[in-house]
Amino acid sequence: MSKGPICFYYGNGKLVELAEYPRVVLQPDFYKPAELAYLAERGVQTLGYLSLSEDTGPPAPWQRQERNPDWGGAFVHVGHPLWVEHVVGQARSAMAQGFHGLFLDTLNVELTYPEDVPHLLTLVGAIREEAQPAYLLANRGFGMLPRLAELVDGVVFESFSARWTDEGYAPWPADTLEFHAQIAEQLLQLELDLIALDYADTPGLTDFAMRRARQFGLECVVSDRALSRV
Repeated sequence: MSKGPICFYYGNGKLVELAEYPRVVLQPDFYKPAELAYLAERGVQTLGYLSLSEDTGPPAPWQRQERNPDWGGAFVHVGHPLWVEHVVGQARSAMAQGFHGLFLDTLNVELTYPEDVPHLLTLVGAIREEAQPAYLLANRGFGMLPRLAELVDGVVFESFSARWTDEGYAPWPADTLEFHAQIAEQLLQLELDLIALDYADTPGLTDFAMRRARQFGLECVVSDRALSRV
């Protein structure tokens, strides 16, 4: 029996548990083709993780000096030809590995490098061209709407109601919740799968996130900061 609409799992293994979901997001480096085939045989749609504006690899010409303070990855020049080639190559490799689609992460460049938004749209378009007709799921990327909606099949609203902080997990303050509600109402006008991905560690906060997502017509997944729950 399915546990929920989707599982975001950034660890490795856990194939038996993952097989209980209709769709899972996984790190491509952690899974062999045979493991992906095992999940496919059980009706699981696997989506490979891709980062589109941050790079955790060794120093490279597309990297900026600045780094993500939360995760340590380097921000990139999204339009750099070698970065585009690198990411499209990762997409091609994941599809050849046996993934059914891709999860496009780090799409919020409008908050850090707004001049890169057109380049990011071009990169998403190149991935769509490479992977079609595979399923593409975007994490946020609201600065690229409505054009983004023409390139992907679904959108994840990460941290819609609840978040992780230095002090632990907590709901967003009221003004942020209201802002997120406005975005959700815009998303509902689009013909996309919509999923809220929230972070919580107590039954009360989990229930709050699940109820609020339902109010806005979003399916909800609750996990921890490391996305280690299955």
